[in-house]
Order: sequence, then C-alpha cells, then structure tokens
Amino acid sequence: MTETTHTAPAKVPRADAPPPGTARPSSPPRGGLLRRLTPWLFLAVPLVLLVTFTYVPVANMVYYSFTDWDGVSPDRNFTGLENYRQIFTRPELFRVFFVSFYYLAASALQIAIALYFATVLSFNLRFRNLFKGILFFPYLINGVAIGFVFLYFFQDGGTLDSVLSWFGAGTDRAWLGDPETANTSLAGVSVWRYAGLNFVLFLGAIQSIPAELYEAAQLDGATRWQQFRHIIAPSIRPVIGLSVILAISGSLSVFEIPYIMTGGATGTTTFVIQTVKLAFQFNKTGLASAAAVVLLLIILLITWIQRRLVPDEKVDLV
Repeated sequence: MTETTHTAPAKVPRADAPPPGTARPSSPPRGGLLRRLTPWLFLAVPLVLLVTFTYVPVANMVYYSFTDWDGVSPDRNFTGLENYRQIFTRPELFRVFFVSFYYLAASALQIAIALYFATVLSFNLRFRNLFKGILFFPYLINGVAIGFVFLYFFQDGGTLDSVLSWFGAGTDRAWLGDPETANTSLAGVSVWRYAGLNFVLFLGAIQSIPAELYEAAQLDGATRWQQFRHIIAPSIRPVIGLSVILAISGSLSVFEIPYIMTGGATGTTTFVIQTVKLAFQFNKTGLASAAAVVLLLIILLITWIQRRLVPDEKVDLV
C-alpha cells in the first residue's frame, strides 16, 4: 500500500502586501486629530482674553492717538501727528518725568534691600520663614489700602511725627506739603511695598543654586561675602537684569500710590497721572492716548538698550 504525502500549497503574496523584510506601516492612532488639537483648545480661552483685553485696547489706543476724540462724542476727527507734536513741544507735559527720578532712586534701594535679605535668609537661620512672610506681606496688600494707611502715617501729628517726637525731633514738617519731601515720602512707600516682590524673585533664584557649590566654598574657607560675590551674584544675574527692567518701567509708570495719597498735588504728578487727567478731567482722550503711546515706546526703548548693554548669559551652576 503506497503512502501519499500532501504538501501545503505555497502562499501567493497579495498585490498590496509590502515586500519581505519591510515593516508594516502603523495605522494612525485613534483620536490623533483630537490629540493635536488639545493644546490649542486649552490655549483658546487665554488667547481670546489676551487679544480682547490687551491687543485690541492697545490698537484702539494707537488709533485714538491720531484723533481729537474727547472720550464721549462719537465724532473722531483725524489729526495726524498733532497730538505727538504737542507732547514734544509743550515742556509741561514732559517735565513730570523728573518725578520718576525719585522712584528710580527708590528702586535701586529697593533692589539692594531685597537682594540683601534674600541672601541672608537663603542660609539656615532661625525664624527665617517668619521673616520671609514679613518681607513679602506688604506686596499682598491692596494698593488703595496702603495709600490710605500711609496718608495717615505722614499727616501732621500722625504716626511718623509721634515716633520722631520720642527721639526729640521736631514735628512741624508737612511731609506731603513740600514737593521734595512729598516725592521722597511717596518713593519710600513704594520701596516698602515692592521690595517683597524682588525679594521673592531673588530668593527663588538663590535657592536654585546647587548646595554642592556652597559646601565646596566652605571647605575652601570662603566667607559669606565671598560666597555671595563668586557664587550667588553670577548665578542670579539674569534675575537681577529682570528686576532692573521692572524697576525702570515701574519708575516711569508710577500711578497708584501718588494718585491716592496726593492726587498729583505738591509736585507729585507723574506721567501716568497726567495722562489720566488729560483723558478723564480735561476730556482730551486723543492727546492722552498719544502720551500713553509715547510712554510705551520709551519703556520698550529703555528695555532694548538695557538688554543690548547687559545681554543674558547662560549660567552654568555645576
């Protein structure tokens, strides 16, 4: 009896099959389009808010700066560069910039104070968390409340005069009645309020420095000052540059504290207070918009010059 062997028929390759040794292309994952759109869906609401409340008002401000709009009438007559000509040819409109020098000097003092306390409290000290809270607390207080508190602080026979009388000092000075003392007092209030912001920025940057650098410096016998000079200061240089930019722009655009405490009286009018008065008191919205555009351009120019003179450098902490 003969045994019959059956052989399986050879498989015929399909016409659309990939050649042998070639990986089969993976099919697109389900929901791939939704996955690509998800980041944009999360960004949609913030972008709409940013455009609506930032870029659209800025565009309208630039448009109003070329008109004589009074802020109320529907008529807006195009005047070209007339508003800008007035700003640069009327000395009283630019004279208020001299008040910013008080706040610029105060900002330098504010950065120095914040850097000092951030450096000291970055080391292991008793009650350092308490002092951190004390230094940052003024920045959390509403600016209107700060203005009213210090308004009573500087008034005749107020808190400051009472404290000075304990040391035998005279109390007949009107702190907010003279341009020099008024601007100095208001600049001091800004130091008290905004030092906490710079303190937090500096402290966060200092705490990001690896602890191994401090340990190596201590083994080499470095003092606290030497650690600050050779480790801390070079490492936080970008943050210091950011604080300088914020200080300059803030000095040029001071508004809240002097407006609440003096309303711009006794020579304390800043450029922003003057702009607000032009728009809402004298109904010159077109001229006020031009002043706001000029202030924006000045801040951008100063920021660009500062970044060119002191460019950001990559800091190697290891």
